[in-house]
Amino acid sequence: MPNEHSLSIWGLIANASLLVQLVMAILFLASVVSWVMIIQRGIYQRQARAKFLAFEKQFWSGIDLNQLYRQSNGKTGKHAVDGVENIFRAGFKEFMRLRSQSSADSDAVMEGCQRAMRVALAREEEKLEANLPFLASVASVSPYIGLFGTVWGIMNSFRGLANVHQATLATVAPGISEALVATAMGLFAAIPAVLAYNRYSARAEAMENHYQTFAEEFSAILHRQVHSKQVSS
Repeated sequence: MPNEHSLSIWGLIANASLLVQLVMAILFLASVVSWVMIIQRGIYQRQARAKFLAFEKQFWSGIDLNQLYRQSNGKTGKHAVDGVENIFRAGFKEFMRLRSQSSADSDAVMEGCQRAMRVALAREEEKLEANLPFLASVASVSPYIGLFGTVWGIMNSFRGLANVHQATLATVAPGISEALVATAMGLFAAIPAVLAYNRYSARAEAMENHYQTFAEEFSAILHRQVHSKQVSS
């Protein structure tokens, strides 16, 4: 009869076959990496939302856009420009560059500004969605990797029964138990990953919508400025 130590989690892992141990190691590594990414994504998206709210409040406070642009250029280190402020800076920089050219008409100025903001927006969307494909892969693949380890372990257990004259539950239990640990580890890796992926994907989509709305509103402000200058001239 197997002792209690051999039926403990660590005992089952230590006594598993080499292939099952390899499957367990892969699942453990995937779980650790996914947890690191889950924490990193949570911190980044929370900071992105805080920066967006702070910048939006400052933007709509009536501050001069030139002054706001100079403040953005002066930020370095941990206060470096990120998120929606990158979209503002890209659009306003292109706006100032094109408006200084006497040959550029209002439509060319607006087209250039919108193009610059679209590029900046695409980069910010990439930042918001970074590592999410990996979490999706862990969520979808881990249960199958664990199931593969379980099937292989059970196959080994039944092959071992061929050399036993009398098969009892005590004989079969250790092999099946160590095989089922692989399935448990697969679920342990997949469940947090799928929950985090769904949550962070929704947050990323919400922030992307905020960024797009800001870009549209900022584009409308620049449109009024460039046309008001044209009328006054």
